[in-house]
Amino acid sequence: MAKDENSKSLPGKDLPNKDSSSPFAVKKLKWEGLKITIQLLRYLKPYRTTFAIGMLFLVLSTGTSLAFPKLVGSIIEVIEGKSRFTINQITLFLFLVLLGQAVFSYFRIYLFSKVSEKAVNNIRLDVFSKIITLPVPFLEERRVGELTSRITSDVSQLQGLLSFTLAELFRQAATLIVGMSILFYTSWKLTLFMLATVPVLGIASVFFGRHTRRLARKAQDELAAANVVVEETLQSVHVVKAFTNEPLEVGRYRTILGRVVDLTLYAARFRGGFASFIIFAMFGGIVGVVWYGAALVQAGEFGLSDLFTFILYTTFIGASISGMGDLYAQISRTVGASERIVEILGETPEVSIEQGQNAVASPIDGRIVYQDVHFSYPSRPDLPVLKGVSLDIQAGEKIALVGYSGAGKSTIVQLLMRFYNYQSGEILVDGKPVGAYGISELRKNIAIVPQEVMLFGGTIYDNIAYGKPSASREAILDAASRANALEFIESFPEGFETIVGERGIKLSGGQRQRIAIARAILKDPKILILDEATSSLDAESEKLVQIALEELMKNRTTIVIAHRLATIRKVDMIYVLRDGRITESGTHQALSTVSGGVYANLIKLQFETADNPS
Repeated sequence: MAKDENSKSLPGKDLPNKDSSSPFAVKKLKWEGLKITIQLLRYLKPYRTTFAIGMLFLVLSTGTSLAFPKLVGSIIEVIEGKSRFTINQITLFLFLVLLGQAVFSYFRIYLFSKVSEKAVNNIRLDVFSKIITLPVPFLEERRVGELTSRITSDVSQLQGLLSFTLAELFRQAATLIVGMSILFYTSWKLTLFMLATVPVLGIASVFFGRHTRRLARKAQDELAAANVVVEETLQSVHVVKAFTNEPLEVGRYRTILGRVVDLTLYAARFRGGFASFIIFAMFGGIVGVVWYGAALVQAGEFGLSDLFTFILYTTFIGASISGMGDLYAQISRTVGASERIVEILGETPEVSIEQGQNAVASPIDGRIVYQDVHFSYPSRPDLPVLKGVSLDIQAGEKIALVGYSGAGKSTIVQLLMRFYNYQSGEILVDGKPVGAYGISELRKNIAIVPQEVMLFGGTIYDNIAYGKPSASREAILDAASRANALEFIESFPEGFETIVGERGIKLSGGQRQRIAIARAILKDPKILILDEATSSLDAESEKLVQIALEELMKNRTTIVIAHRLATIRKVDMIYVLRDGRITESGTHQALSTVSGGVYANLIKLQFETADNPS
């Protein structure tokens, strides 16, 4: 069926923007965003016991880690003769602590990974379930890549938060707080001297970090643009080759890759300068601490072992402070991802998964009535598509909708299937408004065979079974036979287990159409829609498909949308649309004799085209 033209994207225009929706953007943390992220932590609730045990192992691993500098300092005390323990005893205890840390770290990582994988799996399932149940207008207003990134990139950000960031945030905070407390206890003078260097490192880290992230984001945007070129080129490879524009496409790709390399190298120089500054400042601070600490040792204010312990804790704290910047960036990205996920989860679906699973086709005869229906697409409310359409289709009747492109033919059946809601008028099925039926209950009574058949990348058997997943193998084989598809299916070495390829690319147009017809036969609908079902086929394939369609149309209310008028001569009634209105109605024979009529003119144009193909 025809799509709203405004929903189409122009080639080359899908380049990544540089707003805050980019997955690489680092936004300023706001309380509202943090609250949204906390909302998603409810997915941890089913696994709270496992998470609590993981937190216990995190506390133990952090504690053993913080004990390490103190134990190393105790060895110096033994050397100075100030300890009642021997070096062997302290070394043995040190190895036991390291062994404990290794065990605690293993269980911490495993348990947090277990919780994050299961929680993220539930988030992905909920996001996909919500997307697949949202109404067509919502889905048409968004690009497939945008929605896919919600399930992939955005959810992956949350996975990193659950499996790594939360644990690291606790570890770094504990190291900072406990470490600073030990340092103040050891020597408040030396601690204050050490803290004098922190503001310099902090300000430098913020400045360099922001600029580095901006450069990284620009590089990612350019790389995404390069990927767009690759995608466009491969999707249109026949056009590229037909116009011998391989050098042009390589040149486009080379130009963008050149910008990526330039940005990356500039960022590398910047990171190198930042790393050099941090190394110089950090080790310079340590040298300063050693210098001042040595003076305090000489003054007898504390011992050499305390100085050694102090230096080790200072190194731990410095690593924690430097890691806080990365954690901040990770959390800010996670907040942005959480906002986008919650936005999807907050949308109102047209039907829930539970309703869809329990839905059964409403018992109907198939009479369809349109009463003065007016409609405009949500994206173009000021441009009416249907302007008072009225139809009365009896149960079991076969009608055709004919007219120039854009007349509103496909829109009529889209409204019947409740893909959109009309603005005024009424559409009745067996005397009841379509809105009175559940969406799933109504659609289970309708099958469609489109012009461009969409097959999934599995087997032929799976694609036919899609019409009724609960059907038996005998029913699926019978549907294939009635669709005139059994012969070509059995000619394949794998038969029904033949893989059709992405979008059915391994099958011919006629074969795809017959698979779609078999799928519709298996569904056994009361209402059948044929949307240009034979317009793109050669004469031989059209004949085979037409035979299958005649079998499919038996005892069903059928709406045929057709440009090739020769295929609708046998229908009961033809309705001619023009500019959103029905201007003519009647049988093929009656309408073809109307002088100056739209239908007669369409027949004349088609025959002239057939007689003068050049």
